[in-house]
Amino acid sequence: MPTRIAVDAMGGDHAPGVVVEGVVEALRAKPGELFILLAGPEDQLNPLLEGVEADIRQFIQVVDAPDVIGMHESPATAIKTKQRSSIHLGMGLCKAGKADAFVSAGNTGAVMAGALFILGRLPGVSRPSVVGYFPTTKGTALLLDAGTNVDCKPEHLVQFARMGAVYAERVLGATNASVGLLNVGEEPGKGDEMSKAAYDLLTAAEHINFIGNIEGRDIMEHAADVVVCDGFVGNILLKYGESVASVLPRLIGAEMHRLGMNEGEQMVVVKALKGVKARFDYKEFGGAPLLGVNGTVFIGHGSSNGYAIKNLTLAADKMVRRSVSETIASVMETE
Repeated sequence: MPTRIAVDAMGGDHAPGVVVEGVVEALRAKPGELFILLAGPEDQLNPLLEGVEADIRQFIQVVDAPDVIGMHESPATAIKTKQRSSIHLGMGLCKAGKADAFVSAGNTGAVMAGALFILGRLPGVSRPSVVGYFPTTKGTALLLDAGTNVDCKPEHLVQFARMGAVYAERVLGATNASVGLLNVGEEPGKGDEMSKAAYDLLTAAEHINFIGNIEGRDIMEHAADVVVCDGFVGNILLKYGESVASVLPRLIGAEMHRLGMNEGEQMVVVKALKGVKARFDYKEFGGAPLLGVNGTVFIGHGSSNGYAIKNLTLAADKMVRRSVSETIASVMETE
């Protein structure tokens, strides 16, 4: 049975054109396995779909959503007042059981507000969390929270750890996912009062494979499958990681020029660099899941192109098929 994915056609800096392009590519990548509910103004979407081949077009349904939530609008106000927006109607399809997931590269605050207002939290979850990805020497580490919750209590970090471990195991294939607490030192007793209290709670948690404190330098060495911290620290760390993908090529380019490397030598370096850079590129992941809400929600980057939207859609499909939200609900209810 195809996974039904509601897509915010008006989300992102280059919508709706790149969104249509992306979902069409996702359908081509998994023929017959996806059904797209494309939410947005039908007078803008239908012309964009005219040239799509019939065997792909049959898996796209346009859901007319004439209201558009801008990237800089107040999230809470927009969700409450623009009830015919692509975000509101898309979330509503999930709430009604007509869609299995919702994805958007639009106003992040509005997506999160819509998820909480329309879908609600899973039982036992007090703070849903957006996941960040970090490439490591052994694969990928998850970072929670990546910016959803700037002010946290120690118990929130325990919830992030449990939800992140489920995602790491179900989606990334980790076995008994390890959890590390991001801190200013490895020894117990390090950090501020929240970190110390979180350390004690994580140590006492029976169903979390807590390995202790880890430092920033340990993340890319894959010290843990899941790294937990508050959203203030997490967002700064994530944005720094994203900058590596754009700055590193320039630094290496300048060094190659300084060394006087010939064209052939430079091409070898550039080829290797492309592979490394791709692991930092958000377009490869598509977007980040919002864990802890009563449904599957993925948030994409505002500057997403068609390739990123394709991967955003496929990531949501994978999360649905791996029953991540259902597993989190089961885990949180028993703890």
